[in-house]
Amino acid sequence: YYRIGGLQADIDPNFVSNVKELCKYLRPMVQEYLDVFGDNVITHQRFCNVGVMDEKDCISYGVTGPAGRASGWKNDVRKNHPYAMYDKVDFEQITLTHGDSMDRYYCHIQEIYQSLNIIEQLIDNIPEGEFYIKQKPIIKVPEGQWYFSVEGASGEFGAYLDSRGDKTAYRLKFRPMGLTLVGAMDKMLRGQKIADLVTTGAALDFVIPDIDR
Repeated sequence: YYRIGGLQADIDPNFVSNVKELCKYLRPMVQEYLDVFGDNVITHQRFCNVGVMDEKDCISYGVTGPAGRASGWKNDVRKNHPYAMYDKVDFEQITLTHGDSMDRYYCHIQEIYQSLNIIEQLIDNIPEGEFYIKQKPIIKVPEGQWYFSVEGASGEFGAYLDSRGDKTAYRLKFRPMGLTLVGAMDKMLRGQKIADLVTTGAALDFVIPDIDR
């Protein structure tokens, strides 16, 4: 796990070979899920034209990640504001146009393939050296305001920090991935059936601990 100063632990000696094997295993498995679920007539009846949201509304509600890209909004933080190694790898920003639950599902599936492509490009280039640099017990952050975000599985995850130069932050605020998704369900579900709540929520892919506030 990431932490200030590096990583919690070094990688296992078999990590690289295990990751390569996992990538080979996942590709046909993901395709199988796509064939069985994505091409299912019942899936299309329950997902198509359900929970529709256009690009303009996604921007207004802050619906990022696959849910926003399924409506045509190119909001991938890795492309718009590259960090880590994302400016050095080749991957596609998946965008669709219908903005319904079906397109959100397809967007999630296609992004799994993109993630596998990224992993395969980088797995043989993990640098050697220290995985953690010891830090001071107390870190004083220079005075100022910062916002930094990364691309999470369900959208943009950000952190806002306001420092007055003390040993504790004046203000620290997180932008969770799922909170804006749930907030937009009011717009998505207007005129829909009660049963569509389950379909819409599943396609948004939020998790309860992320919205429990």
